[in-house]
Amino acid sequence: MKLVAIINVIAWSGFWAFGYLALTARGFSEPQIVTAALLAAAGLFTGIIAYLRLAQSAEQSGYARKSNQLSAVDRNRAQQQGSI
Repeated sequence: MKLVAIINVIAWSGFWAFGYLALTARGFSEPQIVTAALLAAAGLFTGIIAYLRLAQSAEQSGYARKSNQLSAVDRNRAQQQGSI
């Protein structure tokens, strides 16, 4: 999980750095701006995936509280009772 956390930090740093470059670039060529935007998007998606994996592992290890999702049986029972 430490590796995932490191990847998470690097990905979000890349997102903010390259996103800033893509949005505020003056004097850069269009391919450079597109490259910065693509690197920012890659950082965004990698950061989201890494964050979700960290949150999932925290729930499974007991470090974080589990989400309040109903099980499939409880959800179906509640839907059947509500449709009467």
